[in-house]
Formats: sequence, C-alpha cells, structure tokens
Amino acid sequence: MRPRETDRFEITHVPTSLRERDRRITGRNRRDQSPVLRRYERVCFTKEAVQPLDKPGTVPAVMLHPGHPLMLSVSDVILEENANLLRQGTVLVDASDEGTEPWLLFMLTHEVKSGDGTVISKRLQFVRVTPNGEASFAGWAPHLDLEPITENDRPVVQEQLEADWLSNNLEQKALGLAATSLVPEHFKEVAERRIAQVDKTLQAVNDRLTKEIDFWTDRWMKLSEDKEAGKDVRLNLENARRTINDLQGRLENRKKSLQSMRHVTSGTPVVLSGALVIPAGLLNAASGNNQIGAAAISADPVARSRIEHLAMDAVRKVEEAAGCQVQDVSAEKCGWDLTSQPPSVDGRRPDARHIEVKGRVKGAATVTVTRNEMLYAFNQGSKFILAIVLIGEDDSVDGPYYIRNPFEREPDWGVASINYKLIDLLSRAELKT
Repeated sequence: MRPRETDRFEITHVPTSLRERDRRITGRNRRDQSPVLRRYERVCFTKEAVQPLDKPGTVPAVMLHPGHPLMLSVSDVILEENANLLRQGTVLVDASDEGTEPWLLFMLTHEVKSGDGTVISKRLQFVRVTPNGEASFAGWAPHLDLEPITENDRPVVQEQLEADWLSNNLEQKALGLAATSLVPEHFKEVAERRIAQVDKTLQAVNDRLTKEIDFWTDRWMKLSEDKEAGKDVRLNLENARRTINDLQGRLENRKKSLQSMRHVTSGTPVVLSGALVIPAGLLNAASGNNQIGAAAISADPVARSRIEHLAMDAVRKVEEAAGCQVQDVSAEKCGWDLTSQPPSVDGRRPDARHIEVKGRVKGAATVTVTRNEMLYAFNQGSKFILAIVLIGEDDSVDGPYYIRNPFEREPDWGVASINYKLIDLLSRAELKT
C-alpha cells in the first residue's frame, strides 16, 4: 500500500493467498459479494476521501471497512494464523490505574442470526473479572488504553502471574455475566431493529402486490363479462388469470421469506482471549518505585475521587440548567463520562452530547487523555465535548470549559495516552456557567 493523495492510497498488489481466501469465504454471511481484486488504484478509510470535493477529476476510491471483502480476507487469515496466540493470552499494564489490585480482561464474541442462518450482527464484548470473582462490563474497547508489559517488568510481577486466583476458572464468571447481561442487551437491540425493519418491508410488499392483484382481478372480471357477452377474449382472460396466480404466489413466497428474516436467534457467547492486567500502581510498588510519573500529584485516591466528583457535578449542573437530561455513563467505559440529551426543538430531538470530563487541580500544567477517549472523539465528531474543570484546594470550582473537536489527529499506533498542555486547551475552550 502506497500513499497517494491526502487520506488516499494505492494497493499495487494483493497476495494470491488473500484472493484465494476470498473465494473460500464468498457467500459465508457476507453482504458484499464483489471479489478481491489483484490491485486497487485508490482506497481510503473515510467517506470524505472517496471523491474529494476539491479534486472532482480524481479517480473514486474504494472505501475499506470491516465488511469489505479485502478486510474480511485479511482478518480471516490473521485469525487463522494467530488463533493460538489469542487463546494463550497476554499480560498488559494499565498506566492510568494507580491501584494495586490486578484483574483479568476477557474478550468474548457473540452473534445474532436471522431465521435463514445469516449473521446479522456480531459484537466483541469485554468483561473485567477481579481476584474475588466479581465480573463487570469492561467497556467497548478497554484494550486500547492498555500497554504490553516490558520484558524488564515481567520478573517484577512474576508473583502475580503465579497467583492461585488465576486458576479459579474465572472464564466462567465472564461467560456468566455475558449470558445474563451483555448478550440479552445485544439480542434485544438487534431484534427490535430487525423486527421493525422487516415489518416495514412486509407492509410495503403487501401493499404493492395487493394493489397489483386487485388491478388484475378487476381486469379479469371485466374480461369475464366480455366473454359472457360473446366477445373473443380467451387469450387476454388466460393471461389475466395467470398474472393473478403469479402475483399471489410471489406475495406468499415474499411473506414467508420476510417472516423467516423476522425470526431472530441468539448465539452462545464464546471467549476468544484473555489478559492479566497489572495496574501501574502495583507495578511501581513491586519495583520499589513509589512515584507514578505524572500521576504522582493524584496519588491519593481519596483526593483524586473528590476532584473527579466535583468536576462531574459541575458539568452536570450546567447541562441540567440548560434543560438537558444527563446520564452518568462513566462506569460503562464507553469513551466519555456524561450523556446529555438536549430538549426537543420544534418537535425534533437533537443529537445527544457525549461529554468527557477532566477534573484537574488548579495549577496543574497538563491533562492526560487516553487513546480510547481520542478515538471516540473522532468517531463522535461534533457530538463529543471535552470538558475541563479546575478544582481549588478549598473545593472551589473554575469552569467547566467546553472544547469541541479538541484533537487535531488520531494517536499514533502504540500510544496509550497523551499529555496535553492545559494552557493550550483552555485557549480554545468556551466557559460554561
């Protein structure tokens, strides 16, 4: 793959192994039936780059997405070659966690199928399991905020790697939570959407074909009357009767097909991989390093919790004062802390605002943003807001300061978090009161 125009690339050669794999998986629950090509003149990963508005004469690019045949072939080959590594698991470090309790992160997959066996939704789900066996939802992509442990640090946590609690069959705890909570939520979401879509299609098909059947029935009745009157309408009469039978057959077949699509079944959750997560606090304690880098100023968990609480409360009050309905989603690890739903305007409900709250002590120079939070900011676009609240020693609150589109580019590969200068962020912020 070679870079060409902005956000556009050329794939000069696709290996034979990928093209062969595409032929093997063609028709296996795949919506896009186009084959994998030997080369692609232009590909991209964003809608804007498919046909740049400032370059109307350029060749349209093929947008690569998770469901594209080339992406499916690549992921299928990678999973086949490295499935054993997924099952083996790994050790990761949470650089933002100053606690001392390790935990297990399980990655599961769950499928929802229609009545004809087609997979209509497949979702990765992550479960956190603590040493005492308590399982909870870990968020949508918690692994993006974690780092692989270095070879130098591995001997330091060897005792944790040999801990007895790791052999307590905690995988079943993760599956239990998925079966009782995550899977039903996924199934309900997909089933409701699927049933509504099928019912709408069924109504439209029934209306259209019923009108055609009524038209040809009326035509057949008139031709029958003409025949009784002695007119020669034998050929037209037979054609009308045959058309009515064909339409009735099409209607019944379409109804059966749609009813089959309306029937949705839930698969069994499957554990794909697991990881032992070592908090940075535990790693530093085990290595005899009591400093936690830039996070040392927040080493007191009580003080840190107080700052976070005051910051969240300040943002909530501002949003509720504007008539918004505010929901705290920080525990769900979805990439932001508060979901704020503005009131309806002229009968229309505006998009919800996704607010990531950063509480900092007055005088702090930087604020840390995780890779996951940055990716969600880019994915959510204008719906994402970074809110910064400065807390004084006397619990006085300065802010919140709202920053829209806070990040200029996505984090580089391998980056777990980035420190931003507060003064630079606040210079672009809007004070909310």
